[in-house]
Amino acid sequence: MNRWTAFDAVVLGLAVLVCIVTLYPMVYVFSCSISDPLMVMAGRVLLFPVGFSADAYHIVTADAGFWRSFLNSVLYVIAGCVLMFFNTVSVAYPLTRPNLKYRKFLTYYLLIPMYFGGGMIPSFIVVTKLGLYNSPWALVFPTSYSIWNIILCRTFMSSLPNELVESALIDGSDQIRTFLKIVLPLSKPVIAVIMISTIVGVWNAWFNASIYTTNKDIQPIQLYMKNVLAATSTAASNIMDKLPAEIQAKYREMALSGNQIKYAMIIIATLPIVFVYPMFQKHFTKGIMLGSLKG
Repeated sequence: MNRWTAFDAVVLGLAVLVCIVTLYPMVYVFSCSISDPLMVMAGRVLLFPVGFSADAYHIVTADAGFWRSFLNSVLYVIAGCVLMFFNTVSVAYPLTRPNLKYRKFLTYYLLIPMYFGGGMIPSFIVVTKLGLYNSPWALVFPTSYSIWNIILCRTFMSSLPNELVESALIDGSDQIRTFLKIVLPLSKPVIAVIMISTIVGVWNAWFNASIYTTNKDIQPIQLYMKNVLAATSTAASNIMDKLPAEIQAKYREMALSGNQIKYAMIIIATLPIVFVYPMFQKHFTKGIMLGSLKG
């Protein structure tokens, strides 16, 4: 029979503490978003909801600007994932082939920009010179590749048995078919790691949008929320001003707090990531361990 030791108790206690610290902010935000507005403004909500009110969600879901930026982020995530997948695997697989000329040189060449970058100003100049400023592609192309993902994918593919590729080539398969039929299906774990990191990264990105565009029609959800969260409670009034007069009167009488609208925005914007992660969880742990330890 296994016996609990003091070390096991300490590890369990730390794990529980980390879970509490991690989950408390989201539980608090969710509780505030559905609590009575007067209780939220009075600071009575600490963990569980006090009273109930879904008015904040009614206001947020009635805001056309919020949903426009939400849809923009969905499109940016889809385009970013497709380009990230293509750019990563198309570079990583050739680097695993022993007969590729200058393979080591190309690998080291990729490492240089991973550690040394030009910075924000050169990137801004490149985007501007390419005519992408104030264009949705300015928010997609800069996040459509990652040298770290290429190195991670190359390391994982290098750990696969080389005999599988060689036997397929001997049987008459070409490199592309071998890659699509053998290497790519076996690389699902590391691809899952790359996809989930890309989804989270693109969905949470706002800085590039703040410097590459001034057009509110193409801004992502995080920039929209950043502008609201950084503003005072007048941001809530600005949202309500866009609603029909009868709805404005209804919610103004309830003295709905501006913070509660912000909380509702945070919850709605977080839900897609919460729903997407379980789809990749099957391969996530295996991929991040194998891809990072072998090489």
